[in-house]
Amino acid sequence: MNKEWSALNKTVQEKIKKEATFCEGIETLLELRKQLMNEILEFKTELSREEFIAIPFINANGYHSKTIAYSIWHIFRIEDIVAHTLIGKDEQIFFSGDYRTCIGAPIITTGNELVKEQISDFSAALNLDELYRYISSVADSTNNMLEHLSFVDLKRKMTDADKERLQSLNVVSQDEKACWLIDYWCGKDVKGLIQMPFSRHWIMHIEASLRIKNKIHIG
Repeated sequence: MNKEWSALNKTVQEKIKKEATFCEGIETLLELRKQLMNEILEFKTELSREEFIAIPFINANGYHSKTIAYSIWHIFRIEDIVAHTLIGKDEQIFFSGDYRTCIGAPIITTGNELVKEQISDFSAALNLDELYRYISSVADSTNNMLEHLSFVDLKRKMTDADKERLQSLNVVSQDEKACWLIDYWCGKDVKGLIQMPFSRHWIMHIEASLRIKNKIHIG
């Protein structure tokens, strides 16, 4: 893991545990997310469409077995679902902005159910300009939520009603490679959700994307 990102992430986890340092923890999280978002934005200037949908590690195990386009979709669909359906209990940006039509996505899910050529075909269908517009909206919305979050909010747990609402939207595939996500998210409190989808999850997939980029450019 990138040492700077790892150190920032560790600081976030330590500081949000205590009310006295909670605000500092959120500030650090926002800085981490800013750095990570900059990496994603650089992909847009550095990579061709063909490179966004390339899958050089198609037979590997791990996050790098995807495409960069898929990884970006996956990060932000999960964040949109968790931030809005579970924490905010409001409408996902994906739906309110009619992004499925704009992006041309054949699915509305997180994409966990896709493998190998399915990932490649999915990636090829995406309008990357619209995908970037979507992820910017999601990131801004989440950052705004984080800025208004209180220490007390962290202890709020997900409920059966949250789980039922999430299931009703069909945004998580029933495939065994994806369905576990519902129980995973709904078994956590707000603090637990912050510690994965909004921070560590970004790091893992962006580092995998950098590995893909390096393989494409260096071989």
